[in-house]
Amino acid sequence: MTPAPSGEQFELGYGEQRASVVEVGGGIREYAVAGRPVLDPYPLEAMCDGGHGAPLIPWPNRLEDGRYRFHEVDYQLPLSEPANRNAIHGLLRWRPWRALEREADRVRMAARIHPMTGYPFALDVSIEYRLGEDGLTVSTTSMNIGDRACPYGAGQHPYLSPGSGPIDECTLELGARTRILLDERQLPSGSEPVAGGELDFAAARRLGEQRIDCALTDLERDDAGRARARLSAPDGATVELWAEESYTVLQLFTGDTLSPARRRLGLAVEPMTCQPNAFRSGVGLVRLEPGESLSTRWGVRLL
Repeated sequence: MTPAPSGEQFELGYGEQRASVVEVGGGIREYAVAGRPVLDPYPLEAMCDGGHGAPLIPWPNRLEDGRYRFHEVDYQLPLSEPANRNAIHGLLRWRPWRALEREADRVRMAARIHPMTGYPFALDVSIEYRLGEDGLTVSTTSMNIGDRACPYGAGQHPYLSPGSGPIDECTLELGARTRILLDERQLPSGSEPVAGGELDFAAARRLGEQRIDCALTDLERDDAGRARARLSAPDGATVELWAEESYTVLQLFTGDTLSPARRRLGLAVEPMTCQPNAFRSGVGLVRLEPGESLSTRWGVRLL
């Protein structure tokens, strides 16, 4: 039997909830409740497209020219988005991960970044996916196991599902005060207030045919410090994504550049600990000292 392109599948269950976590990239391939998709899946027989469900480590989003300076040393990473001359979404999307712990409703996946050209630092990364009464919770921990400080950022790339059909008839609610303006290479070029603009979703409104690939920050948070985004679908269901305070940015992407059969079938709401191009700008960038770790949490549920 031909193995799945995403490698071994780690199946989780809790009541009517089902999820599949994958070996390749360590991401989540699908998550559904009573058969209704909560996260837009990709097929078992296909490679992950558009970053569906993938962890974005040790940096999320784009890095201009793949170049950065850290501790007065210049580094060059491969251009994984050659059309725009960027390095994108970190180093672990196509690496094999292993399961450190596994139970019926949870799995803890792990990967190691060994020193390499462009990122000569060592990181141990683990991600726990857990199903429970509050839906799916994703906890990421990265530890610097090297002998010198390293630059670090984290994110993940889930797509909220409308259930069936495109996202056009869905409404989105997301409280954010600031939009990060992007240039033609999708790199930050400034910022502006969201209020009254095309990305003002403080009050839920229909997405329609609006094309979005943009980062929002200064997120509104509840008493627990969580930012929330809610996608309400024509079937009457609402998918809610939350992110704790360590995630300072939510990137929205309506999937218009995916293959024609896959476009606009989910809304990417990507929690990120830093802004795009943070390895160069330093905005939100974390400096991990030897032996230091950072843990972050986000989750999603069907309301």
